[in-house]
Amino acid sequence: MKIADILTKEHIIAELKSSDKNSVLHELSSFLKNKGEVPNKDDLLAALIDREKLGSTGIGENVAIPHAKISTIDKIITVFGRSQNGVEFESLDQKPVNFICLILAPENSTGQHLKVLARISSLFKNPSLRESILRAHEIDQIYSILIDEDSKFI
Repeated sequence: MKIADILTKEHIIAELKSSDKNSVLHELSSFLKNKGEVPNKDDLLAALIDREKLGSTGIGENVAIPHAKISTIDKIITVFGRSQNGVEFESLDQKPVNFICLILAPENSTGQHLKVLARISSLFKNPSLRESILRAHEIDQIYSILIDEDSKFI
C-alpha cells in the first residue's frame, strides 16, 4: 500500500495549532468532521483517547501515529499534521512531536490497518525526510516530499 493511496493533499495540515496531545487529537477530530469524513467528532475523539490510554502512539523521533478503528467508516482515512514547535505527546523518547499521522480504519480491517502503520513508521525513520518536511513551506511541498520518499520503498 502506497501513501498516495491513503493520503491526499486535502488531508494535510501544514501547521497544527495545538501544543499538547489531547488538543491535537481534538483538532484532528474536528478537521475530519469538517471535511465530512466522520459523522461524529466526539466518537472519534473518544476512540483516539481510549487508544492513547493503552500507551502513547508517540513512537519517537518526533513522530506520533494516533490510530483507531471506527465503525462508521468504510475505508482507511489518514491525516498528516505538522507542528513546527512540537507537541508534548508523551512519546517513548520523551521528545516533542512534530509529525502526526492519524490513521482511521474500519472495524473489520486489521490487515490494512497494520500495513498502513508499518508503512508510515518506516517512512518516518528517515531523518532527511523529517528535516525536509520541517523546512517545507506549503502543503504541496509536504505532500510531494512524502510521496517521493514513499516511492523509494518497494
